[in-house]
Amino acid sequence: MSMLKNLKSLFIIEEEDATKVNAAPTAKSQPQSIPKDAPVIQESQEGKKGKVSSKFTEVLLGSMEKADLEGFDYLEYKKSLQSLAKMPMDEATRYKSAYAMAQTMGVSPDQLVQTAQHYISALSKEEQKFEQALKAQKEKQIGSKLQQYKQLEQLVAKKAEQIKLLTQEIEQHQKQMEATKKEVSGASVKIETTKNNFIASYNMIVAKIQEDIDKMKQYLA
Repeated sequence: MSMLKNLKSLFIIEEEDATKVNAAPTAKSQPQSIPKDAPVIQESQEGKKGKVSSKFTEVLLGSMEKADLEGFDYLEYKKSLQSLAKMPMDEATRYKSAYAMAQTMGVSPDQLVQTAQHYISALSKEEQKFEQALKAQKEKQIGSKLQQYKQLEQLVAKKAEQIKLLTQEIEQHQKQMEATKKEVSGASVKIETTKNNFIASYNMIVAKIQEDIDKMKQYLA
């Protein structure tokens, strides 16, 4: 199994696996809420509510794959936790049992937390790259449209003042303005919705990592 597929198996519950997880009362399912300490990003109010996207999830997991540390770290600990998920034990016991395996590799709780935070940093850098790409797309898809709208607005005002006889031409430009305004509005919603899909995917992964950090701090201290 490739590194990326391994990461998917750690952070994404597939449909068929989700059924098994829900059927097992001792297994840990996806977090119901985002941990309060998780460095989440607020979604844009201009777009539709974000949904976790497989495309963005793969991009984010890919950034974690590139940031993979040598030796036993948080990801290996996460694998141990997952392997114990189906065992009849409570959460604290599961975290401690997984840590018992980590101890044989000379790993401390602080090291596990630090390496988990390392992956959050990698995700944060990917988010910054996304913001830069998003800014370029906004300029390309919205900036020129806004400029076109302003130019048409000025043209309409000038013609209405100087040549009242050109009513028909003015009406035509006004229609162009409305059409351009709708294009701007539609493009803006699309861009912001794409942003929200990315943020939802980012927040989902960060929440799971932060949840593990919180539990490691709670159970391994």
